[in-house]
Amino acid sequence: MENQCLTPYKSCRLCPRNCGVDRLAGETGFCGETSALRAAVALLHFGEEPPLVGNGGSGTIFISGCNLGCAFCQNYQISQGEGNGALGKTVSAEGFASICAALRDKGAENINIVTGSHAIPAIIEGIISARRAGVRLPVLWNSSAYENTEALELLREHVEIYLPDLKTLDGGIAEKFFNAPDYPKAAAEAIIKMTGMAGAREKVIVRHLILPGYLESTREVLRWFADNVKNRAMLSLMTQYTPSGGRVKELNDIPKRFLSKEEYDTVMGYLEEFGIENGFCQELVTGNDWLPDFTRANPFSSELSVPVWHFKSLS
Repeated sequence: MENQCLTPYKSCRLCPRNCGVDRLAGETGFCGETSALRAAVALLHFGEEPPLVGNGGSGTIFISGCNLGCAFCQNYQISQGEGNGALGKTVSAEGFASICAALRDKGAENINIVTGSHAIPAIIEGIISARRAGVRLPVLWNSSAYENTEALELLREHVEIYLPDLKTLDGGIAEKFFNAPDYPKAAAEAIIKMTGMAGAREKVIVRHLILPGYLESTREVLRWFADNVKNRAMLSLMTQYTPSGGRVKELNDIPKRFLSKEEYDTVMGYLEEFGIENGFCQELVTGNDWLPDFTRANPFSSELSVPVWHFKSLS
């Protein structure tokens, strides 16, 4: 009998690329993944927004593969990879449930699923299995927002909190750095959809990474946020752009430096200009501490995370 959770893989249109390949038959589209769910690492993360961290940390599961191709992706090893592709290990629905249970047993405040846009059906199957196994933690959907609204609708009964990126609303920047010229339209529609499904401002946190030298893009994002979702979502500004992440060295126009204090102050002025008061803002980050290495049991510094499961482990 065909697993109903996985039928959207038959002709995959989970994201705006609309590849239409049969991932159930082992075909792959842009994301490079079949219908098999692959994960890389699970850990207690203490670097997320304070309400998500609580006392025990956010129970974060990093999914392998991605439907974007961000040039400076800090998770490049597991989102895109090189040679044999993105790092990770296939996990069954029951295996996913076991990872969730392990996070719960270590004190996690929630289950935080990172970069799962291309794997929604299998993740839903895993969440259902986790619920059956007695894991009752709220589920966080931590994504790039490069998702079709029909795919997001599948998450309605399974996700409590949404953490979408809004990387840019400039099509040229989206094409150059994020490998998706249609990202602005798709992400804006996805975020509107998420705010409707969540139904409460504190259940949607829109994240935006400030790019050095591209402050006008940030200003455009903040204006859109204020005009469209300010009363239905919270904002999280990130300053952790790392010039040594992903494929930075390969591209000419990509920023080769950290965010400056002057740029940071300018963006703080934008918040005042648009009347954005509810949300979070990272302190100015000017080092590589945020850059993970997913070949290690603990990809982050010990202050940021506590490892629970790794793709190289036998469990």
